[in-house]
Amino acid sequence: MFLNLNHYKLDVYQSARQLRIECYKILSVIPDSERFNLTDQIRRASTSVVLNITEGCSRRSEIERKRYFEIARGSVIELDSCLI
Repeated sequence: MFLNLNHYKLDVYQSARQLRIECYKILSVIPDSERFNLTDQIRRASTSVVLNITEGCSRRSEIERKRYFEIARGSVIELDSCLI
């Protein structure tokens, strides 16, 4: 990337990216009966985790950072519910 952004080095960011990749792999094996209900939700939630970690890292205020990280955490919990 052309910018030197600190979130690329974070383990949690790398894990979130891997989580998104794994979610997309899982989508290929979801039964047809559940595909339309869950596919879009899983895609959006897994992307939300990555994006909220990224945006949280860009915030100068600790309160704002924590808020974005809490939103990312909520998306992880949402994914957990979808994948069970």
